[in-house]
Amino acid sequence: MRVWLTGGSGFVGRHLLDVFDDLLAPSHAEVDVTDLNAVRRSVDAFAPDVLVHAAILNDFARLEREGWAAYVGATRNVVAAADGAHVILVSTDWVFDGTGIATEATPTNPVNLYGMLKAASEQEVDTVARISAVQGVYGAPRSQDAGFGYFVAAIVRALRAGERYTVWEGPEINNLATPTLAADAARLIRRIAEGGHRGVFHCCGGESVSRRELALRTVEAFGLDASLLDFGPPPDPGFPVPYDTRLDASRTAAALGVELPGVDEQLRRLERSLACTT
Repeated sequence: MRVWLTGGSGFVGRHLLDVFDDLLAPSHAEVDVTDLNAVRRSVDAFAPDVLVHAAILNDFARLEREGWAAYVGATRNVVAAADGAHVILVSTDWVFDGTGIATEATPTNPVNLYGMLKAASEQEVDTVARISAVQGVYGAPRSQDAGFGYFVAAIVRALRAGERYTVWEGPEINNLATPTLAADAARLIRRIAEGGHRGVFHCCGGESVSRRELALRTVEAFGLDASLLDFGPPPDPGFPVPYDTRLDASRTAAALGVELPGVDEQLRRLERSLACTT
């Protein structure tokens, strides 16, 4: 199976590089996904069986100016270049409004521009792989933002250095989600590709938690000093954020024939991964 991948330098994209053998992942400098002709040339030359579109514009300040072209336009370009080959769009739990658990069949209802652009992009494809609260070891260190991503590694880095860490809590941020190891999400996407599955899939873990609970369980799993944790309100993110983006992935697990891991199992595996990078 030949796979053409966008966003290979991103957080999830780097894990996707690890799970596919016959793969081409051009950089943005090599292929600008907003340029249909550039996408066509690259895809035609490689002749893939599957195209995984994971690239995003990871700059919220530029979304109003460039977001439509970077998300919806780019997705349309990938689909057009695919010429009938299987296209899998990597999407997000932020396509929902944050008011409760969403299944694969729950209608999207985004509350911010990023979620809207992702939801609109989903309409351009027949296969969607939504991810949630992604954790892992790749990428530059990050502290904390309005979403759940990178959260565990940020806590571990701070507490291992003896620094205090304030876990944000409040209605302004994403406070409930379904943590997912980026490596697990990549393997689920590979299963979708290998099986030729179509539809909407929730490529996430099997347990949802609050930000506070994830922090406390991280401290326990890594043997860290819980007294270094603080809890307090976040700074204003500057845009609406879905509060509760918990995902139900039972249909995905059944379709792909997998058992989705709970938080403690994910933390144990992440602890081993982080140990290998220090």
